[in-house]
Amino acid sequence: MLNLVVVEGEGAVNNIRQRTAREPVVQVQDENHKPVAGALVVFTLPSNGAGGTFANGAHTLTVATDSQGQAVAHGLKPNGVKGQFKIHVNASHNGQTTSLDIAQVNAVIAGTAGAAAAGGISAKLIVVIAVVAGAAAGGAYYATHTGNSSTNTTPTATTIAATNGTVGPPR
Repeated sequence: MLNLVVVEGEGAVNNIRQRTAREPVVQVQDENHKPVAGALVVFTLPSNGAGGTFANGAHTLTVATDSQGQAVAHGLKPNGVKGQFKIHVNASHNGQTTSLDIAQVNAVIAGTAGAAAAGGISAKLIVVIAVVAGAAAGGAYYATHTGNSSTNTTPTATTIAATNGTVGPPR
């Protein structure tokens, strides 16, 4: 009996804007969970809807497993269709076969906010910091320019703390 195990690629999100995808990797194992070298593995992509192609626009790719029993679907390119899809994987060796599906998603992955992203700071966090700083400056201006004739000359401290921001779906 053959076993087929997904090593990489399950749940991957492929960037259709850059046409980059996570290449699926599977391992074929025997009944004792030992790697099977030389097994034939066929990766099949959907022929319509979300999915992609391999080299030369093919929807199937046949690969023999290496000495670790692994097969890699090199050259996967997502098509321009957003959505979930499954890569059907079939493995055979010495008259035995097994199969499974690997789920992936094609999505438009937004570009980053230039230098802010390069520095590891999200654009949303920069906006929040700017708003807080603006509010602090406005408060300081108001405090120093009101008609209050109080004799209190003790300055008040304004603290602005940057924290790790999170970005999620729109609410």
